[in-house]
Amino acid sequence: MAGDYKPIKLTREGFERLEKSLEQEQNRLAEATRILQEQMEASADFEDTGLEDAKREKGIIEARIEELEDTLSRASLIEAEEHAGRVGLGTTLTLHNEATKQDMKVQLVSAPEATVRGGSLPKISDDSPVGQALMGRKKGESFVVNLESGKQVKYKIKSLD
Repeated sequence: MAGDYKPIKLTREGFERLEKSLEQEQNRLAEATRILQEQMEASADFEDTGLEDAKREKGIIEARIEELEDTLSRASLIEAEEHAGRVGLGTTLTLHNEATKQDMKVQLVSAPEATVRGGSLPKISDDSPVGQALMGRKKGESFVVNLESGKQVKYKIKSLD
């Protein structure tokens, strides 16, 4: 993976949420390690399902920690002002769904940031159909998104906040 270094653009809020998630996973790993140790000491039979479950859980947590550490090590913080009136990573905007006549305030972020829960606004990943259609657009522009279900949704950018 040494030659696979690709920066990941994150907002400051997203970076902080990823750091918090890493800390939580590290705490979970410490607990899973303790439980695994107890299972090993209590189990004379290594085919014990509790022991196997504990090993599996520890492996899942270790993989998540590795993923978070990789993302954070490649993080490049972005500022919304970098986009000069156009939608880009980190932009907060209000979208109007023309069919439902509803507005929603969202933030466009990178895929790794979109997967982390929390934050003050709903996140749209830049690699989702809506996220891809938003990139580079200006306030007032309308656009149609073809969803995976085959449906089309028409949006209008009401404001860039």
